[in-house]
Amino acid sequence: MRELPDQSNSPAAPGCRGRKKALLLGLGLDGRDGHVRLTKGENFVLQGGSEETHERMTETTLRFNEKLTQRGKRLETVEPQEFLDLMHDAAADL
Repeated sequence: MRELPDQSNSPAAPGCRGRKKALLLGLGLDGRDGHVRLTKGENFVLQGGSEETHERMTETTLRFNEKLTQRGKRLETVEPQEFLDLMHDAAADL
């Protein structure tokens, strides 16, 4: 197995200015109809799934982002437990 180079001491990419980045990635694995589904947003990318699964991922992610905004937070600043609580609440709203 090939190892990736250690980038812990690498300079930040131009324009990043050391700011943390975060992205939600949703993968639907139940798509069998041959349709390619891809939805992108400010802090998320959702790919695949059946029509129903992809729609649920999209709605959950949008509700999650609304809850983040209501709390005045960004994805990069949310602690792991708060993330889980927000995601649980967003999914339960459906």
